[in-house]
Amino acid sequence: MTYAGPAAADAPGTRTGGVPHTPSAFEWPRCRQCAGLMQFLAQVSLADVEPGSSGLLSIFMCQNDPGLCDEWDASAGGNRAFAFGADAVQVSTPPGDGVTLLGEICAVRFEQVDAEDYLEAPEWWHQRSGRPAREVLGQVGGQAAWLQNDETPECDGCAQPMTFVVQLEEGHDHRTSANFGGGGCGYGFRCRPCGTAAFLWQR
Repeated sequence: MTYAGPAAADAPGTRTGGVPHTPSAFEWPRCRQCAGLMQFLAQVSLADVEPGSSGLLSIFMCQNDPGLCDEWDASAGGNRAFAFGADAVQVSTPPGDGVTLLGEICAVRFEQVDAEDYLEAPEWWHQRSGRPAREVLGQVGGQAAWLQNDETPECDGCAQPMTFVVQLEEGHDHRTSANFGGGGCGYGFRCRPCGTAAFLWQR
């Protein structure tokens, strides 16, 4: 995933920032620890991960008091991920209070990189393209490239390991980027049979 310039706030498909496409009954998530509204980080078209699939993985994280709501943890309540189906067509407007939106909406371009693993890919892409390695925004599908130990979450419904969907970098501009502890990565997962999803980050 590489930075492809600014996008409209309601652009369809995979992007970071903006406002989410959701089912009609969606309610903007609140942090379980501070009760504040969460920040929308990204949506990933599942068709970009697995051709023929439909729906979106949407990721939210608390930024009302960064570092105090355990937002890096998949189950502590400081973040939320949703695996939406094909009915995710409504543009959801955030409520008026709290830190709910990123400072920039970024379009995404997908590029194949012949690197041994994802952690090598940004430098390889930088050498090939001449563009800053920070313009690599992440990867979809394949294997998660953990910065620490493997923390693949288990589904609350079936207790099986979830499937990796996306790895997100903080962003191409530190002034408008997501907060994964400064140089960290976010990891999004889903359980297809149960329709559940999870998110965490490491640095």
